[in-house]
Amino acid sequence: MTTFDYLDQAQPRRRTGLIWSILTILILLCVVCVVSVFLVIFTNPSSALNPFPPPTLPPALALPSETPTDIVFSLPATWTPTATSEPSATIAVSPSPTLPETPTPITITPSPTATEPPPPGGYPFQVRQGNPKAIPNIYHPELECNWMGVGGQVIDMSNAPVIGLIIRLGGKLTGVTIPENFISLAGLALSYGRSGYEFSIAERPIASRDQLWVQLFSQAGGPLSDPIYFETYDSCEQNLIIIDFVQVRK
Repeated sequence: MTTFDYLDQAQPRRRTGLIWSILTILILLCVVCVVSVFLVIFTNPSSALNPFPPPTLPPALALPSETPTDIVFSLPATWTPTATSEPSATIAVSPSPTLPETPTPITITPSPTATEPPPPGGYPFQVRQGNPKAIPNIYHPELECNWMGVGGQVIDMSNAPVIGLIIRLGGKLTGVTIPENFISLAGLALSYGRSGYEFSIAERPIASRDQLWVQLFSQAGGPLSDPIYFETYDSCEQNLIIIDFVQVRK
């Protein structure tokens, strides 16, 4: 029977265990070294052990400190000046004024109201000398004798035409209806001039005496002339009545 040698089998096992122990100790030492290096770098990033050190910061700028300078005020020799009293001014008392006498009340008589119409001939416009005058129908030759009317123009003091004034025709005529507010404007009938006006009264000549009238008004409706009464004629040679208004005063 072969004898088994236990000593020879135990020696390799002991050697293997010793190697593992040494390796364990080395690993522990490496871990301790790594942890130590990590702690050193964490506490001091600028350490030589740090393979990636932070950049070097520039030196802090040192501002010069202000040194207070004592300011010495030189006081004058006499600090409290002596007040010099000025002579008081003498006030002259004027005598009390004498009240004026009570004025005598004046009674003003009011002037008559301006709403009353001026006397005849007191308006700024009058009829041109020689008007009214009757002439043939020269401005409507196509109507020949089948027309009767009145027309003219408005002239100011410088013989210039006045445009825009209102001319009103009124009155009664046998066989013809005259509108209640029959008006025309200076400047509408240019055949008579730049400020011409015209009224078409009837389709044939009719005789009348002082039954029709024309009057000049401002654009506000105020009268500028007296009512001008005129005659009409039963004649084809006198079926147009010319009445010009001229300014005689402002």
